[in-house]
Amino acid sequence: MEYQHTEQSPSTSLAVVSHQPLAIGTATPVNSDSPLSLANVLSEQSTKPHTHSANAIRLINTKGLSRREWLAVRKQGIGGSDAAAAVGLNPYQSQLELWMIKTGRFSEDSPDESETKPNIDSKMYWGQILEPIVAQHYTKVTGRKVRKVNAILQHADCDKSWMLANIDYRVVGSDEVQLLECKTAGEYGAKLWKDGVPEYVECQVQHQLAVTGLQAADVCVLICGQQLKIYRIERDEELIAKLIELERLFWQYVQSNIPPCADGSESAGFALRCLFPQDYGQTVDFSDNTHVSGLFDSLLNTRKQLNFYEKQEEFYKQLLQQNLGEASYAQFSQGSLSWKKAKDSVYLDTTTLAKDHPQLCQQYHRSKVGSRRFLVYERPSSNSKVTD
Repeated sequence: MEYQHTEQSPSTSLAVVSHQPLAIGTATPVNSDSPLSLANVLSEQSTKPHTHSANAIRLINTKGLSRREWLAVRKQGIGGSDAAAAVGLNPYQSQLELWMIKTGRFSEDSPDESETKPNIDSKMYWGQILEPIVAQHYTKVTGRKVRKVNAILQHADCDKSWMLANIDYRVVGSDEVQLLECKTAGEYGAKLWKDGVPEYVECQVQHQLAVTGLQAADVCVLICGQQLKIYRIERDEELIAKLIELERLFWQYVQSNIPPCADGSESAGFALRCLFPQDYGQTVDFSDNTHVSGLFDSLLNTRKQLNFYEKQEEFYKQLLQQNLGEASYAQFSQGSLSWKKAKDSVYLDTTTLAKDHPQLCQQYHRSKVGSRRFLVYERPSSNSKVTD
């Protein structure tokens, strides 16, 4: 099985539906939609306007539910926190990694261990700890009361039964807003909030509004533990219709057990290493396959460009260092740079240690599982080049 890709610059959003499976030897994509962002989602006319026939179905009560049981229910469909990844807009998770989770090939965490021994270094852990505090201060700031929704909800329409929602809080007694989504953002995550609600959170909230049939939600985010911001998200029927269309395509990947295309993200790379951890020595000849051969040619051309720009970067870096001389800092109209000597450090000379005390080192030998290396050989050439 081979997969199409969409050429894009690093500044464009992730491509989604164009990642369709093709038969061997096929070079034409099944769907060649443009890269997805919420802006161009809105600019495209959806073929299936969304209609909501009734209130959401209360699929299961989560009060007293173990994390293992909760994760098992989540595998039955696409939840709000899955929505952005399902359409290729989650900066933390790719479609491919989400597909592996939904098909049972990869676990989101170790449920039993997390229940008895919480990982205090986990963002998820602190998000759960701080969620009720964020909700409490939302009430203090707005005067609106909220109540916890201890349930996984399901879309009431039978053709959208795969749409699930785990709502944080329901806003009580307000005609303006019905849902509250609580978020926390650390030093890195705060950058995604500088221009308002990130796209992946907006996808999550619009998904929740689609499932519940409600009209508006507030997103309350605690940034770096000291700044509370509240944003209003109104129901957008056109965006919801498009999200449902794209989420449905992703769910077809899950149901058909066919992986979506990788997207170049770190998450997709991790998923591929988990999906194909072992090789068995076979050789596949793609010489007559124009599509896969084209991918290889693109890779070679990209590496040549990368090598050129790396040399250019080093050239300009050296010229700047030459102008800087013994100064530590330099200021420019567009920014600044520094060239400072690092502090002297002490390191362990493992080579000499192993030579002088081999028996001692033997006690601390540990085995490490090998991983597959991706090497590229370029031809035609009298001397083949190999790169990592």
